[in-house]
Amino acid sequence: MAKKNFEEIKKEVKTKVSEITEIPEEKLKEDARFVEDLGVDSMMALEIVASIEKKYQVAIREEDIPKISNLRGIYELLEKAMK
Repeated sequence: MAKKNFEEIKKEVKTKVSEITEIPEEKLKEDARFVEDLGVDSMMALEIVASIEKKYQVAIREEDIPKISNLRGIYELLEKAMK
């Protein structure tokens, strides 16, 4: 995979999460909790994880999935996985 600027990746992830959850990007703040604040259900959460793994060719360990409670959690996991 060609090296991308991490800011670009964050933007792509935010767009993908917006598509899956049907929540406008401007309402997706880094610290907004998917379930509690945005009403994301478990199927949407799994779809988010699967789409990230596929697009960025990373494996998110099962024990790391609970860390994906907001965009910041996704960014942190992706950053670690892509090093």
